Amino acid sequence: MSTTQLQERSAESRYTELAERFAPVFERIAEGTVERENNRVLPFEQVKWLKDAGFTTLRVPAAHGGSPVSHEHLFRLLAELSAADSNVGHLLRSHFSFVETIALQPEEFQLRWFPRVLAGEIFGNAATEKGGNALGTTNTKLREEGGQWLLNGEKYYTTGSIFADWVVVMASTDGLEGRQYAIIRADAAGVRIIDDWDGFGQPLTGTGTAIFEDVVVPFEDIIQRKISSTLEPAFFQLALLSVLAGIGRAALNDAADLVRNRTRTFNTGSGDLFRNDPLIQEKVGRIAASVYAAESIVFAAARDLDAAVDQSLALDPTAAFVRAELAVQLAHVAVPKLVLDATNELFDVAGASAVSRGKSLDRHWRNARTVATHNPVAFKARSVGDYFINGTIPTGLHSIGEAKDSTTENK
Repeated sequence: MSTTQLQERSAESRYTELAERFAPVFERIAEGTVERENNRVLPFEQVKWLKDAGFTTLRVPAAHGGSPVSHEHLFRLLAELSAADSNVGHLLRSHFSFVETIALQPEEFQLRWFPRVLAGEIFGNAATEKGGNALGTTNTKLREEGGQWLLNGEKYYTTGSIFADWVVVMASTDGLEGRQYAIIRADAAGVRIIDDWDGFGQPLTGTGTAIFEDVVVPFEDIIQRKISSTLEPAFFQLALLSVLAGIGRAALNDAADLVRNRTRTFNTGSGDLFRNDPLIQEKVGRIAASVYAAESIVFAAARDLDAAVDQSLALDPTAAFVRAELAVQLAHVAVPKLVLDATNELFDVAGASAVSRGKSLDRHWRNARTVATHNPVAFKARSVGDYFINGTIPTGLHSIGEAKDSTTENK
């Protein structure tokens, strides 16, 4: 098919082709989801299937040998993958986010890193620390010694890193304002990645501890993080919302299957099969509506990301940033409740048998609740309100650290 013919096809037609391409892989991943979660089997094999299928290369620019998809299509695919296994969709968040970061760097940097993405190499994340770091800084440090840059520190919430070839580590350098990304081999000397994540949800994402002891970092692989009007924060957060949308879809599928196959009923109901009972049909319909709303909001926000980088719209950097960031923050306020409601209402379409550990239906709520905790909705809602009331541009560089007690400081 020629480039002109490809351009003439509708966006939905292009997405249908993408979805059909990856559907067999997603279906294969879905087959063992419950067993993996129940037995804590990390999805190394499933990540390899995706790499082999070319899924991890989907945002590499054409100029560097890729066949890039739009933000909307990527996040729709990520939601479908997350419906198959939300752990797998979630653990790739850092990978796709770093691919976006590569595209923002100088050409020399892109020429080094995009070929590695095309070769199937995976990138993980090590940004957050359990505590002790002041807001806007890290206790993980870079220092120069003997002509080399060395990385030392400990991270937690290192989602995806245990599956990765490379880890993107957030660090600080004494005497240098701000924070840096240090890109290191996951198997480099001095690196330890531990599967000790104890959260009740998303247990297979490798969201545990990473320890760095005098890890050598080439100077050219250190990136200074800057407060700038880029789409990086919005992309990073929208990936999580896509995972939530996928969890909602999985809960809906399970609700429909439960009702379709149930033969037992209650004498307080209609006495008919559940699948014919109007009240049960209504309940499944409401779950479906919540999931549809969540998906629609996520995909609409993804289209705003596409609009923000659409050169034909000629948006200045601030306008592009606001369009993307505001859309994602609005989605962040609305989507978690929709999905959490759906995963909770799933249990209203069946009897006590639905709570059997063997069915693992509670995983949908646990996983959704875990993903939804990543950023407090109240703070996003406040930011959105401040923008609409006062025109305050949302924060463009996110961080987490120890707070200062303002009441003590004012005494």
